[in-house]
Amino acid sequence: MSEVIRLLPDNIANQIAAGEVIQRPASVVKELIENAVDSEATHIELHIKDAGKTAIQIVDNGKGMSPGDAEMCFERHATSKLSHADDLFKLTTKGFRGEALASIAAIAHVELETILDGEDVGTKIKIAGSKIEHNEPSARNKGTSVSVKNLFFNVPARRNFLKSDQVETKHIVEEFNRIALTHPEISFHFTHNGNTIHNLVSATLRKRIVDLFGKNFNDKLVPIEEETDIVKITGFIGKPEFARKTRGEQYFFVNNRFFKDNYLHHAVTQAYDNLIQPKTYPSYFIYFEVPSSSLDVNIHPTKTEVKFEDERNIYSILRSTVKLALGKYNIAPSLDFEREPQFDLPQDQQNKPIQPPQVNFDPEYNPFKTSGGGSGKSSGTTHKQSAALKPNKEDWENYFEITEEESVQKEQINFEEHRESTGKKIQMHQKYALVQVRSGIMLMDLKRAKERILYDELMEQFMLAPIASQQLMFPYEYNLQSTQKLEWDNNKTSLERLGFSWDWNGNMIVLSGVPSFLEDEEIASCLDSITEKITHEEIDKGELAHELIATLSSAASRGKIDQMDQEELNHLIDRLFESEQHQYTPGGKRIMQTISLEELNNYLK
Repeated sequence: MSEVIRLLPDNIANQIAAGEVIQRPASVVKELIENAVDSEATHIELHIKDAGKTAIQIVDNGKGMSPGDAEMCFERHATSKLSHADDLFKLTTKGFRGEALASIAAIAHVELETILDGEDVGTKIKIAGSKIEHNEPSARNKGTSVSVKNLFFNVPARRNFLKSDQVETKHIVEEFNRIALTHPEISFHFTHNGNTIHNLVSATLRKRIVDLFGKNFNDKLVPIEEETDIVKITGFIGKPEFARKTRGEQYFFVNNRFFKDNYLHHAVTQAYDNLIQPKTYPSYFIYFEVPSSSLDVNIHPTKTEVKFEDERNIYSILRSTVKLALGKYNIAPSLDFEREPQFDLPQDQQNKPIQPPQVNFDPEYNPFKTSGGGSGKSSGTTHKQSAALKPNKEDWENYFEITEEESVQKEQINFEEHRESTGKKIQMHQKYALVQVRSGIMLMDLKRAKERILYDELMEQFMLAPIASQQLMFPYEYNLQSTQKLEWDNNKTSLERLGFSWDWNGNMIVLSGVPSFLEDEEIASCLDSITEKITHEEIDKGELAHELIATLSSAASRGKIDQMDQEELNHLIDRLFESEQHQYTPGGKRIMQTISLEELNNYLK
């Protein structure tokens, strides 16, 4: 009987390990920068080409490696961090499994050049597919340089699953940010295709946040600090008014290691209760310090998940810390515990006895008693009127009786009644239009109507030719973060077809042209919306035009609507009903609502 179980060859085992550790170019960046940090470097350079697919290079000024260590570091489970199993619970460094370089070398062409601190001659090693091709002495300056080229060259199926350069670059930037935020004392230089993304000097944490995310972040930050026997919490949270509808800058770190935790994220959002709008997200940069023995970081291959020994108490401490910071800086209402617990009654009422409220009710009323007469139709009355009625069985049966035909007709009734309507249109509060129709009245949101009309026109025009651009008499300057600048360049073709033209002054975009329909007062909000869209959302390339035009039409329709005469109002409404989707905005918000005569009658009962 032949044996069927056998050991895998090293090159196959390394490729399997690479599948767990190296998922995309950003994984390589993370592992190599963490190694540079562990080498006690004070300056680290990251250079990538074509979103890391073609080349990734990390250069540091750390303590380097000896010739023997340089060769050994490409072996699986080769590590300087662990000697015993107990060491897993005493970790203070980034990497520790000894799989990163072995995994990278299994799926890419790698060149390592390093010199041990204090030595005159270093080592240069070239390796591909786990096989060492060259190993020779080298003369270089202090530290280590690792170049990774042709990632996934021998596993093309993995390479085919990589996203666009735009998406992969976003992931690299995110990994870079996470490490840069944990080590503000280290200076970093980050380039993509020869263009500088970040040039960070050694700084305080607050300055590092501002350097990464823009000068305007300085006014958004509120410091937090709390120290207990269980955990020490420091960092910054964002002011509530700057919360956004998309996830952006939310960072947790424990013992200088980034991690994700929905449970603790919930603690932060609970502290913002009633201070931010639903489905919005505050920014935060929160750092935990706990004894390494109370933390397990060895539960996920990429080390982005951790397990706290005392998770529930940390949740409560975090929530209280954030609430205290918000209250301390006069953001959240706080209780005055020095104040006497008495009611604020008027002066002339303070010495009078308090009378209990009187409740009037009909002891004979029976909600299940049927009424005589009536039409048997649901009256649709308001809450105040419902107490005076005595419903019968037919009321409830007819209340839920909606046929399929009626449901279909309801979707088309606005269009049909508009065509038959000859009544006057009335503009109210420069925001709404009131239109008389056969079954009652139609209430229309004019800004949303304008958004739908503009979107349809732009989409039709965009399919044929670039949208007309108007040149600005004075260039419009707009500050961006480095990552936002990158996204504007990544989407340059689409944005230019939308009518934008610009140059750069550092991280400041200098607009010389904008879409011709865009008013001056709408430019800032339009830039905010587009930047938010392309920076924080992964948009499929085929949907990019739709998303950008929807964003543009929404921003352009936010301006004030002037009072229109009857002809102008008729023209706008006619244009709206030419759209097949006249009921809703591109974002899915309702544009109009019909109020029936029966409903109007009930309002006046």
